[in-house]
Amino acid sequence: MADDTADAAARPNRRKVREGIVVSDSMDATVVVAVVERVRHPRYGKTVQRTKRLYVHDADSTAKVGDRVRVVETRPLSKLKRWRLAEVTERAR
Repeated sequence: MADDTADAAARPNRRKVREGIVVSDSMDATVVVAVVERVRHPRYGKTVQRTKRLYVHDADSTAKVGDRVRVVETRPLSKLKRWRLAEVTERAR
């Protein structure tokens, strides 16, 4: 098959990449990652934090609670899973 980098360059829209903290790893091959987004309030201008909980596919069960991870958007893997684990950037202490 073609090289992944050439394949990615031909893709019209890149996959979304998010970074967050693992908040649950009790499921099999799935972790829950909390992603914090900072947005400005439309009327008042104050910066507000919004937290999203993403269900992430972790086939090897490498991520543990408290780890900082990078996740990549992928095809639907189950009812809720739309992301897969790219890498563990920082281990929990």
